[in-house]
Amino acid sequence: MSIKTFELISTTENGVQLISYVALPENASDDHPVAGILVAPEWWGIVDHPKSVVERLAEAGYAAVAMDVYGEGKLTTDAAQANMWMEQVLEDQDMLMARCRLILNDFSDQLAVDGDNLAAIGFCFGGKVVLDMAREGMPLKAVATFHGNPTPKQPADKNFTANVLVAHGRDDSMVSMEAIEGLKSELDAAGVDYIIDVYDNAKHGFTNPHADERAAKNNVDLGYNEAAAKQSWENMLEFMENNLGK
Repeated sequence: MSIKTFELISTTENGVQLISYVALPENASDDHPVAGILVAPEWWGIVDHPKSVVERLAEAGYAAVAMDVYGEGKLTTDAAQANMWMEQVLEDQDMLMARCRLILNDFSDQLAVDGDNLAAIGFCFGGKVVLDMAREGMPLKAVATFHGNPTPKQPADKNFTANVLVAHGRDDSMVSMEAIEGLKSELDAAGVDYIIDVYDNAKHGFTNPHADERAAKNNVDLGYNEAAAKQSWENMLEFMENNLGK
């Protein structure tokens, strides 16, 4: 399916421009709005990987937006820089969630997007972002995380209405199986429906084709696993179809 892409600029109340990246199926229009999926990138910002994710989602028939939570379109391949930016936004998680809500509202206001039919997917740090969006009660029907950090801003409660899909690598040295067990307990306590898929021989970052070069450059324990990336993507598309339709 052919797609169209554009930048969506949201301006925060203190004047920071959030430069998000949108991809739409060619057939999405004012008369034919389609379900929307928000994508929270890894800590690198909106680099090639999240852009390709939203483009693939558009090819699958969804409107999608890669969220610029750092602002000003900042991106990097340097782990120390990425970590600094991530820690800056995590120091004020209310601000981070306000930015996500602003992008969600601006994205769902697009006439080609069905604002009543929204979901979110996140990668690594972005996994925490999208789970927190659901924890905050944002209007998401489904949330999927890939090698995501499950640490909650605050634990899920009755405001958490999304169904959840977690794709986790068994060899992830940054997010432990204990952390995933903790997420299960949190979601169970809030009565949330979830699926957790654990992929063998998969490290942190297993969906990102650039993971190995980033690992080598930054001396961090990342790794791409083509089989796990492919299977987790197919599972996510099936999950979205079950929760959003087409």
